[in-house]
Amino acid sequence: MAEINKQELEEKIIQTLKTCYDPEIPVDIFELGLIYEIGIDDEANVNIKMTLTSPACPVAGSLPPEVEAKVREMPEVNDAKIELVWSPPWDKDMMSEEAKVTLGFM
Repeated sequence: MAEINKQELEEKIIQTLKTCYDPEIPVDIFELGLIYEIGIDDEANVNIKMTLTSPACPVAGSLPPEVEAKVREMPEVNDAKIELVWSPPWDKDMMSEEAKVTLGFM
């Protein structure tokens, strides 16, 4: 098996993550700062640590499986797992500048 370019794969994963949205917020989950960590092993298994805007988020049951499915469907990815974490708690300071501008926080 050819060696994986983890940096290149991570960039592709980020582009996939940018297609996932919290339906209540017009900004993708990556720009919102909901993705805490992307881990890639030598077999192209991907582990993503993500959070939600709050534990009571209405998409808590549907968004993580959607993200996991989209990453798993990537041809370069062998398998994907999402770990939902609550520490550190998300706040608006974790958003990118682009997201803050879009949402009127700047």
